[in-house]
Amino acid sequence: MPLLLAVLAAAALAGCVSGPALPVPMGESSPTSLGGPRSSGSSGVNVAGRRDLVTASDESDLARRARIRTELAAAYFSQGQYVTALDEVKRALSVDPNHVPALNLRGLVYANMGEYPLAEESFRSALKVQPADADTLHNFGWFLCQQRRFPLARQQFEAAMAVPQYRDAARTLLAAGICEARAGELQAAQIILQRSFDLDASNPATVFNLADVMRRRGELERAFLYVQRLQQSPELVSPETLWLAIRIQHRRNLTGSVEELGSTLRARFPKSREAAAYEQGQFDE
Repeated sequence: MPLLLAVLAAAALAGCVSGPALPVPMGESSPTSLGGPRSSGSSGVNVAGRRDLVTASDESDLARRARIRTELAAAYFSQGQYVTALDEVKRALSVDPNHVPALNLRGLVYANMGEYPLAEESFRSALKVQPADADTLHNFGWFLCQQRRFPLARQQFEAAMAVPQYRDAARTLLAAGICEARAGELQAAQIILQRSFDLDASNPATVFNLADVMRRRGELERAFLYVQRLQQSPELVSPETLWLAIRIQHRRNLTGSVEELGSTLRARFPKSREAAAYEQGQFDE
């Protein structure tokens, strides 16, 4: 499977606290990743009747305890310690059974443990409490995409995008575009991934997936221009990015470019699957 064609980690999946993800290839160093806590930006009413931002002083003791347990669970989750994370999630929910971030994270934990019915139940429980929680909608959409339930996944992504003032549109568009590509809807995938790129051109996952979809649609020159963006940053060069570039140039019958890229692949990543595929001439597999 291509490097980013199944992305997600922090780039693709939203989080209960701020950004956990279901496992995905895309060259991430860890199968899951998690951002730090972030303010929900919710507002309250002060004594004068004026709407104001909710701050720490407004947080009840129960809400604080549930939040701290969820943040601890998120830290364990990001390290792949799913059983320990689940224990902490249970402690958070024992304090507040309707704590949406904990329910969302429980869905992610169960999904990573292969407990798919329990994962779905958790996501649905979170959305029952807060139907417009964009992070849960995003993660549930990706979960459904992983299950190849593409129409339902599409509904979740669209619902997340419709949340007013949603701040992670580029990430959700990336996940939605990848999902459309998995469903074989390459034209829709390209349109959606282009929208994600327009919002955040710095995300290598978006660049890679957009280039790969263009390759699959036969837009080879444009595909190579995009993948070249990745090659210009040494830290982004990987077996997957080189292999994508090689496959594009092979289809363009640019033998010299293929050989040059192939030499780089063999020299830098001699034991990679991509290097083996290159040696065997498996350009179209």
